[in-house]
Amino acid sequence: MSMSENTEHRNGAQNLLDALVELGVDTIFGYPGGAVLPLYDALHAEPRIRHVLVRHEQGAVHAAEGYARTTGKVGVVLVTSGPGMANTTSGLLDALCDSIPILCISGQVATTAIGTDAFQECDAVGISRPVTKWNAQIQHVDDVHDSVYQAYQQASQGRPGPVLLDVPKDVQLSLGRAPEQRYVASAAKADAPLPMAAIEQAAALIADAKQPVFYGGGGLINSGEQACQRFTQLVKRSAAPCTLTLMGLGAFPASEPQFIGMLGMHGTLEANLAMHNADVIVCVGARFDDRITGRISDFAPHAKKIHIDIDPKSIGKVVETQISLVGDCGAILGALAEALARYTRDVEALQPWWSLIQTWREQDSLGYRPDAERILPQHLLDRLNHALADQDAIVSTDVGQHQMWAAQYLRFDRPMRWLTSGGAGTMGYGIPAAIGAQIAHPDKPVICVSGDASVLMNIQELATATQHRTPIKVVLCNNGYMGMVRQWQELIHGGRYSHSYNESLPDFVALAKAFGWQAAQVSHPDQLDAALAECLNSDAPYFLDVVVEAQENCFPMIPAGRGHHEIMLAASKWYLEDDAVLSDS
Repeated sequence: MSMSENTEHRNGAQNLLDALVELGVDTIFGYPGGAVLPLYDALHAEPRIRHVLVRHEQGAVHAAEGYARTTGKVGVVLVTSGPGMANTTSGLLDALCDSIPILCISGQVATTAIGTDAFQECDAVGISRPVTKWNAQIQHVDDVHDSVYQAYQQASQGRPGPVLLDVPKDVQLSLGRAPEQRYVASAAKADAPLPMAAIEQAAALIADAKQPVFYGGGGLINSGEQACQRFTQLVKRSAAPCTLTLMGLGAFPASEPQFIGMLGMHGTLEANLAMHNADVIVCVGARFDDRITGRISDFAPHAKKIHIDIDPKSIGKVVETQISLVGDCGAILGALAEALARYTRDVEALQPWWSLIQTWREQDSLGYRPDAERILPQHLLDRLNHALADQDAIVSTDVGQHQMWAAQYLRFDRPMRWLTSGGAGTMGYGIPAAIGAQIAHPDKPVICVSGDASVLMNIQELATATQHRTPIKVVLCNNGYMGMVRQWQELIHGGRYSHSYNESLPDFVALAKAFGWQAAQVSHPDQLDAALAECLNSDAPYFLDVVVEAQENCFPMIPAGRGHHEIMLAASKWYLEDDAVLSDS
């Protein structure tokens, strides 16, 4: 039935899909079950929406995150009641922590059965409340259209995040009249007035700074490519160094000489010391996470802080800021660039600052010496970066050492090319997120960098990639351990390796082939480049199991409870900033 035909006798499920189409939704990730079958029945006759069948509901949310993060759209998930909805909670938590716009629609038992402990009944609203930005249950078929619109707006407006809409089965089946007035997804909200007085103060502070640092986060990516372009233009005009968080990689081109690397626990020496010694910090779309700040009492002790964020609750929550700019960072950055242009900026005034940064760069904190017989994880990611040069690839990761090495060695010059679980640190994120990204970008290379522990968390999604012909590539950093857990046990817990060794790992090549993938294993450095090339050049899903040095640690590292000036460069080598002297201990 077309949108122009009489919709008086369409049921709640059909009206729900109509509302999604109006909002621009063309893809849903989901898994059917009894309480959501009316919606799946409506999908059967709905050519305007593609449904991607996953193999686990957590995978559905992560796939929707990959779709959303690489498109800027809302990712939509459809699951059944009870365990179907409950299985989404890890994904919803992940999306909440990283501000990813997700609309999760869960089926529910009929309204007459709610509260009776009916088969597969659960309190979806109660369960999801801590892991969503907003949630609701539809009680009447006439509320379907407005509820979908409200849920979508909640997910996408302001600070993005996941929302859940619970739809009882009888509401899906009931006949109702679709509203005569249709919503238009692109209808623009009136722009909030910019805080011009504070913007002028910020421009003056930046213009007068002797040791400024720009610090960008995931909020820049959420604001869109134009916001990242404005950020890049502002940084270039200021001639100041720029660092990015794990979630912000790609917001400023890594190839630019002003980029000093990732910040935080496993960030570069130069990025962390620049933050520690800065006199002005411009934070854009980041939230001063504890993995970024280290010990709060020692965080940027000499710096005045300018914080730009769309979420007023994020400003001043962790660190005190001198100038707060609340609003969309794209609009604020444009106005800040105009204000800064009115100042005469002596670029030479920053030369002493850059000279100091260069001394830290010369320490080459990411340097490594390749082994002749064993593949080092650093070598793997370095060669993968070389193999991906000029391909405009999208890369997802799971969580752990391989994630940090990927963040250190892979270089991104554009936003929306880097997918990782930051705030929640969710193992099992990588493969489904890559699938979601590949669904959104069928012509782009999409690679998942994973570890042997993480990849097993959602290994069943290999079947999803096969069914939907998404030729993603998995590059497995296989060290036989829960790598980051083992590293902390070695360095912090006296080498007591409590249950961090992965005994009885499967034959990953045989396992991947059983799912219909192409697959191979490589263990010698001389064969690595050829193996990567074969993997990346395949037209089909490909699983490359790379056996790496088992007990290699990821450095630099700022241990928990330390400041940015107390950095481990190796297991027994610290950089303790005292006249910039290296100290062994």
